[in-house]
Amino acid sequence: MSGYEIITRCRACGNIKLNEILSLGSIPLANSLLTAEQLKQPEPKYPLDLVFCPTCSLAQITATVAPEVLFRDYFYFSSVSETMLLHAQEMVEKLMRLQNLNRESLVIEIASNDGYLLQYFLRKDIPALGIDPALNVAKVAAERGVTTLTEFFGIELARKLREQGEEADVIIANNVLAHVADLKGFVQGIKTLLKKSGVAVFEVPYIKDLVDRSEFDTIYHEHLCYYSLTALDALFKQYDLLIADVERQDIHGGSLRIYVTHTASAGDRVRVRQLLNEELAWGVHRFDFYANFGKRVQQLREILNDLLFGLKSRNRAIAGYGAGAKGSILLNTFGIGNNVLDYVVDRSPYKQGHYMPGCHLPVFAPTKLLEAMPNYVLLLTWNFGKEILTQQAEYIHRGGKFIVPIPEVKIVSS
Repeated sequence: MSGYEIITRCRACGNIKLNEILSLGSIPLANSLLTAEQLKQPEPKYPLDLVFCPTCSLAQITATVAPEVLFRDYFYFSSVSETMLLHAQEMVEKLMRLQNLNRESLVIEIASNDGYLLQYFLRKDIPALGIDPALNVAKVAAERGVTTLTEFFGIELARKLREQGEEADVIIANNVLAHVADLKGFVQGIKTLLKKSGVAVFEVPYIKDLVDRSEFDTIYHEHLCYYSLTALDALFKQYDLLIADVERQDIHGGSLRIYVTHTASAGDRVRVRQLLNEELAWGVHRFDFYANFGKRVQQLREILNDLLFGLKSRNRAIAGYGAGAKGSILLNTFGIGNNVLDYVVDRSPYKQGHYMPGCHLPVFAPTKLLEAMPNYVLLLTWNFGKEILTQQAEYIHRGGKFIVPIPEVKIVSS
């Protein structure tokens, strides 16, 4: 099959010795929802194997799917989630104080999606520019008044913007560094575009939380890399940038937020040094920390499938909530489809009327839960669990039950 390559060297440091942590087989792209017409066509599948680099501690998948395949027409719209909007507002308020932003400043967001975050800067009269290759998503951002370049970010685009006189006081790249195949070009682009006094802010899923909580469904083809602070620190140091500060965030099942500056502006890095020492203590460099991850995923599969197939054998009606990447990975790797679930619901109108990749379950609006009242709903977007359970209070009040699969299987009822 064309459209992807398999790496033989570490994406960050070039080491040729990579140790396999987990193989999830060959599955469809997690965000490639299908139309009814596409159900009749062959569905591309790609290998999904997670490996570990003992030299720089970077966990990564081996397959690189062409970014044009992954991102040009995208189904993920950040503004659909109230949790994401609140998270964005809080970040904007903090960065305004941290960098003393005003009308003369410039904020650039890479992978700016539908303008969910930059809109809050614009409301404060702070100039903002989005960069996102997804044409359909950028169109929605433009409707919000967020100017968006529909290009992939790298050193060439950064140089072009710099030549046009653009320099950023703040660069934001939330949940994008994991998606980058050309790490060298991306980080060099950050360095080129960032003012000497500026700060680049990144959020990435944290490998420690992913492993500890068995969050295997965070592993999909868009996410090429899975970072520890140790791996991030080594990456940026290669290009004379330093992580000045770090915070742990609860968003997306556990993330790191790092603040990257030019070397001269790095400060004393107290929290960075503290977390680096913690990672050394739990074994960030040692493969044995990651080795049992695959076994725990298999145990989770057995427990969840025993519950679901047991309920189905007693004629219980079961639906799914969340037509996102996490749900697609769980369903396809655990062998769950119309043999267990009747359908999936999702709040995003862009996903409704489509079908889940691989398992081909239809996607409806959440109102269907009250209309049909299935006995159980498998919470596929467990990372937004609090928000969803609040929204579905009436379904639960009427006797419906949610099955939360991660980090451990549990049932939530009234």
